[in-house]
Amino acid sequence: MGGKFILGIDIGSSSVKAALLNISTGKPEAAAFSPVNEMKINSPKPGFAEQDPEMWWQEFLHAFEKLKTKVSISSDDIAAIGISYQMHGLVCLDKNNQPLRSSIIWCDSRAVEIGEKAMKKLGEEYCLKHYLNSPGNFTASKLAWVKENEPELFDKIKTILLPGDFIALKLTGKPATTISGLSEGILWDFKENGIADDVIAAMGLKREHLAELVPSFGEQGMLTNEAADLLGIRSGIPVSYRAGDQPNNAYSLNVLEPGEIAATAGTSGVVYGVTDKVTYDPHSRVNSFVHVNHTETDPRYGVLMCLNGTGILNSWVRSNFLSGMEYEEINQLAGTIGIGSEGLLCYPFGNGSERILQNKNPGSSIKNLHFNQHNRAHVARAAQEGIVFAMYYGVEIMQEMGLQVNKVRAGYANMFLSDVFAEAFANTTGCVVEMYNTDGAIGAARAAGVGAGIFSDHKESFRGLEVVKKTEPDPEKVKAYGDAYANWKEKLEIEQ
Repeated sequence: MGGKFILGIDIGSSSVKAALLNISTGKPEAAAFSPVNEMKINSPKPGFAEQDPEMWWQEFLHAFEKLKTKVSISSDDIAAIGISYQMHGLVCLDKNNQPLRSSIIWCDSRAVEIGEKAMKKLGEEYCLKHYLNSPGNFTASKLAWVKENEPELFDKIKTILLPGDFIALKLTGKPATTISGLSEGILWDFKENGIADDVIAAMGLKREHLAELVPSFGEQGMLTNEAADLLGIRSGIPVSYRAGDQPNNAYSLNVLEPGEIAATAGTSGVVYGVTDKVTYDPHSRVNSFVHVNHTETDPRYGVLMCLNGTGILNSWVRSNFLSGMEYEEINQLAGTIGIGSEGLLCYPFGNGSERILQNKNPGSSIKNLHFNQHNRAHVARAAQEGIVFAMYYGVEIMQEMGLQVNKVRAGYANMFLSDVFAEAFANTTGCVVEMYNTDGAIGAARAAGVGAGIFSDHKESFRGLEVVKKTEPDPEKVKAYGDAYANWKEKLEIEQ
């Protein structure tokens, strides 16, 4: 198969990124993202969060145009395309494959009660054994919300897709999804190894709304003439991989085997562990899904802890306390304050229902603020520590499920660029943190190389993946962070 590069696309809720992986070296060649400022999330009511799917497509086109200003790309240079995407979103299409409404995205909390009602109807034990989760606020529940609240629109639905499925549709003209994608929407029955017909029946949904299944790795469709003309590359290029952002982030870090752990702290804060055992949290505070390399004979499941209020808290602190400062300057400012932020506590729960709090939405808070003691540097540090502490609160749940968390891999990006954040994470968790020269878009490109047969196996796809930085726990700091976390946790649980 010809071509110099593999194109990776990462559809986030803040921006869309396009990146090129150099096939011969196995290293990132160039990347670009769009827009410069964060994409708009519409919130017509409290707890609602929506984005226009066509906006994702337009921002991808813009990102790709920026990419072409960095690297000369001929029409034959792209050998395959891979897609990573924000998980749990709902895209409703009509008979012409056009969106009927804005996508209800991952941090929208309108469907919590619908998911809880379905779990009571099916039985809590049944849901956990068959779906490893409560139907909760995932894609199936969001579709049921549309049925209950927008029945005329529901009747016009031909197909539902996840955000990455929609971008694949725009590239290939083919509506499709994956088993991993269905599992993240609570539309896959792990016990029966098939579509979750009982969830569909309990919510009054239609099986025919589900798109054709394609493998996570493999030919999922070919670039159409129309899409090729827009991009200025040849048609017929295979789209050969798609996965939700967190399974894909794990893939990008070569986290594929039981006991391996990935973390990210961008729009959301995530710790993702791989196991070969069917396991679940009885309270669905962390969630289990099909991992990208899962097979019937060699099962792999991803256990996901997700904190919504991560990137948005960092952005909010910058806008309201540190206007005009770059994030690098903010990180340096946070480093001027000692561990524990002199008693200032920040709780990053202000971006919708939080799963680790059993789908409660308490809002964010800053506690113990003293006007004659604390300044904006304390706020900067307390915010970063608060995010780490909330993530570790979820890690403790994962440990209760039997996952071992000894070494964590992360991309050297977003909040892991902060020495304060990386140090706090390593010393609070007691884990070595290895940071790599990768991100979601590059991970999707590596995986697409496997799906298209450019790389013979996963091992070959990680040629060129390198550790950029390593942060190890410091025995002298572990106790200080442990004390600060215990104080943070005690005050959190008093109010739960």
